Amino acid sequence: MNTPQRESRWTTLAISGALVAAVAAGAATPALAADRPADTASVAAARPAAPVDRAALSQALADLPPGITGALVRVDGRGGRWSGAAGGVPADARFRIGSISKVFTATVVLQLAAERRLDLDGTVQQYLPGLLPAAYPPVTVGQLLDHTSGLPGGGGLTSGDGGERWFADHKADSWTPEQVVADAVRQPMGFAPGTAQQYNGINTFVAGMLVEKATGRSFAQEVQARIARPLGLRDTFVPARDDLAVPGPHATALLDVPGPDGGRVDVTEQSPWPWAEGGMISSTADLDRFMTALLRGRLLPPTQQAELFRVPDVPNNRNKNCEIGPTAGHACFSKGLMSATLPNGTVVWGKTGSRPGYYSGVFATKDLSRKVVLTLNPTGLNGAEFPKVWEIVTASFGSGRVYDPR
Repeated sequence: MNTPQRESRWTTLAISGALVAAVAAGAATPALAADRPADTASVAAARPAAPVDRAALSQALADLPPGITGALVRVDGRGGRWSGAAGGVPADARFRIGSISKVFTATVVLQLAAERRLDLDGTVQQYLPGLLPAAYPPVTVGQLLDHTSGLPGGGGLTSGDGGERWFADHKADSWTPEQVVADAVRQPMGFAPGTAQQYNGINTFVAGMLVEKATGRSFAQEVQARIARPLGLRDTFVPARDDLAVPGPHATALLDVPGPDGGRVDVTEQSPWPWAEGGMISSTADLDRFMTALLRGRLLPPTQQAELFRVPDVPNNRNKNCEIGPTAGHACFSKGLMSATLPNGTVVWGKTGSRPGYYSGVFATKDLSRKVVLTLNPTGLNGAEFPKVWEIVTASFGSGRVYDPR
């Protein structure tokens, strides 16, 4: 049985905390509590982003470490603009966005809630009877979106040994969402639903299944009809299960496989099996446009829009994502986004995502005065790209601070 620490980087994607993984995670005692608006929960007041540090961004891309073969960064907003690429990555490259897919999934679910086709207080057991073991307590749709469900993380089916060799050998393998969830729920619940927050990709697999049950159409069709087509996102889509390629301009994704018969393996073509949880493809321009529309309220009515900025007032349960700044020890995910406070007090909202050979992030201030979209091509699965991500994000928001893992 896999522990949360052994769960695959590309299935659970706890590396959303790459932005804030400088502080070691600590378990907290779960306790029931009501939701609270994240804007009033932070000790540090939200403030506009400082000027873009263009010199620092240029230096960050000029000085990529050996374990990162390419990078692409786009900074925008009325407070400043900058763009740059390194390692031969095309300026209009498409790339695998990993867990940023979760923001699209949450948006579709919130739209369905606004249409009264799903109820955030309704349960998985109500909508998908038989999916969860009978011994499990009721888990609500809303708890899936903000990761307070208590569902167990990924099992052994999709993670193997979690290493580069395993992925290189299995990069074309795929599983249905039903198989992934069934494999995970052989384990006991992590905690009582609603009492803590633990980032978990299984929540989003179930959410994607709810979308298909409520609409009678595929998740890919719903993303296209509800988000990509209305916003003109020409580079953004959910690949078919057997579509391994990244079409159009793209960087080559490589993975360093250890051992005498190892070497640097091309993993650009790989299974998009993470699906609603992490399988989408997009571009920096599309993610910028999506984030802008989302934060401006173009995709959600006011009631559901408020859920994007409402972080549950519960303890953080072993999430490095939420172990930094004035709210350390508490939840940091809303129903769709992650909140983080940078060293200069700037509060940002967004998401990161990872697939082998890819690391991406999109963050913005709530007022959209500053937005950053980045994608890197790391060659390992050990998180060595985290300091470079921190360097890029803090420079983008004028909050420069050297990455310190202590």
